[in-house]
Amino acid sequence: MRLTVLLAAVAGALVLAACGSSSSTSSNPAAPSSSTSSSSGSSGSTGSGSSVDISKCGPKPGVAATGSPINVGTIDTKQPGTDFSDGPNMINAYFACVNANGGVHGHPLKLFVQYEQTQPAQIAAAAKQLIQQDHVVAIDGVFSLLECTIDQSYWKQLGIYEMDAGIAPECWSTPNSAAVNMGPRYSSDGAVQYGLSQKPSKIVFVQSNVPGTGYIAAGPAALAKAAGVPITSLTENVPINDANSVALNLVNTAGSNGWVVLNFTPPEALVILQAAQKLGLEDRVKGWGCSTPCDTDFLAKALGPKWNHKLFINAEATNADDHNGPEMQQYKAIVAKYGSSVAGGIGSFSQFGFLLGKFFVQGIQNVKPPYTIANVNAALKGIKDFKSEMLCQPWVYGNYPLHIPNNADFTVTPNNGKMVTAQNCFNVSSDDPQIAAYRKVAGTAPSTNPPTS
Repeated sequence: MRLTVLLAAVAGALVLAACGSSSSTSSNPAAPSSSTSSSSGSSGSTGSGSSVDISKCGPKPGVAATGSPINVGTIDTKQPGTDFSDGPNMINAYFACVNANGGVHGHPLKLFVQYEQTQPAQIAAAAKQLIQQDHVVAIDGVFSLLECTIDQSYWKQLGIYEMDAGIAPECWSTPNSAAVNMGPRYSSDGAVQYGLSQKPSKIVFVQSNVPGTGYIAAGPAALAKAAGVPITSLTENVPINDANSVALNLVNTAGSNGWVVLNFTPPEALVILQAAQKLGLEDRVKGWGCSTPCDTDFLAKALGPKWNHKLFINAEATNADDHNGPEMQQYKAIVAKYGSSVAGGIGSFSQFGFLLGKFFVQGIQNVKPPYTIANVNAALKGIKDFKSEMLCQPWVYGNYPLHIPNNADFTVTPNNGKMVTAQNCFNVSSDDPQIAAYRKVAGTAPSTNPPTS
C-alpha cells in the first residue's frame, strides 16, 4: 500500500522530473580533484589556514592502492529543485583519500554513481545495472527520494545491506537499509521539537511537494498532538516560483505567536527566507525552524546578520563551524584536497557523505579478498557502535526489523554567516511512533557529546 501511495504521489512530480538530466554512471576510480596540487603529499587545508595530515584515512600513507577495485554502487536524486549530488561527490572524495593511502588491503574503492529523476522504472533499472553490469558488491551512500522504496525488496533478495542518507520511509522501516542521517521525517521532528520548547501557540510545517510528504508530516503532527499544540501542514511545488506569496502565507497562517518550520533543500529554503526578509516578515512570527538541509554556511552567509538567532535548524550531524576535533579536521581537509566537486562545501550533505565513506571502509577492514556481496554485506550488517565526533550516538547496523540508528541530534542557528550550536545533543521525541518502535527493539544509545573546541 505504501508503494502504491508513493507511486501515486510521484506521478505528480513526473513533469518536473522530465526536465532533469538523464541517469549517468561514474565508474572511474576515485582520484584527487583536478584543482589540487600535483604533489603526492597528504595534507589539506581545514579552511582555517592550518594544515592537517589526512593520510590516516588509509592504512599506508602515500602509497596508492593498485589492486583490483572494490566496486561500490550508489543511486541518487538529481533534478531541478532536488539535487543530492554533494553526497556521492563527498563519498568519492573520501574514497580518493583512501585510495591514495593504501586502499583496503591494497584494493582501491571504485564508486559507480547512478543519478535518477524520481522515476520508479529508472531507479529499478539503475539497481540492476549496478549489480549485473557494474558488478558492485555493496550499495553505499544513497541520497534519493524514492530509491529505498523501489529497491528494498531487490536488496533483500540479494542479501545487500544498504547504507544510505535516505528520504523514503523504507530507508528506516526495513531490515536491509540503515541511514547515517535522520531523514526528512525525524529531522523535521527535531526542528518541530525545538519549536515546541519555545511555547508557540501554533506550528506551521511546510515542505516541498515531493513523494512521501504524508509520511514526513506524520512525525511533526504526532509531536504537536502530544504537546497539545495545533499544527498546519503545507506543501509547495519546487523549484519555488513565487517565494513572496509563500512567505506571506506562512506568516499569516502561523500568526504572531506561531512557529514556522521549513523542510526544503538549501536553495529552496533560502528563497523563502529571503522573501520573508524582503517583505519585513522575519519578526512577524515567534520563530522559524528548518530541517537539516538548511545546516550549511551557504545559507547562513546568504541570509546575513538579520537572521542571527532567529532561525533554528535541526542538525543531524555536529556543527562544523564550532567543533574542530581531529575527525572534523580530517573531514574539512579531505573536502579541501579532494572535494572540488562538492558544490555545497562544508555542510550536512557532505558530512553524511564523509560518514558513509568512512563507515563503509571501517566496516570492511577485516574482510579479506575476494570481495563478494556475501562477505562484504555480512561485515556491514555487523557494524556496531562506530563512534564519530559528528554524531550524538554510536552508529549501529544490526539485525533489526527497522533501522533509525541516528535518533539524537543538535539545533544550530545562523550567526554572522556561520552556523553555531544553539542546543547540544538531545533525543528526538518518542512521541513519533516510529522512533518509539526502533527504541523498543534496539534501545536508546548513550549520548557521546562531541568536544566543543
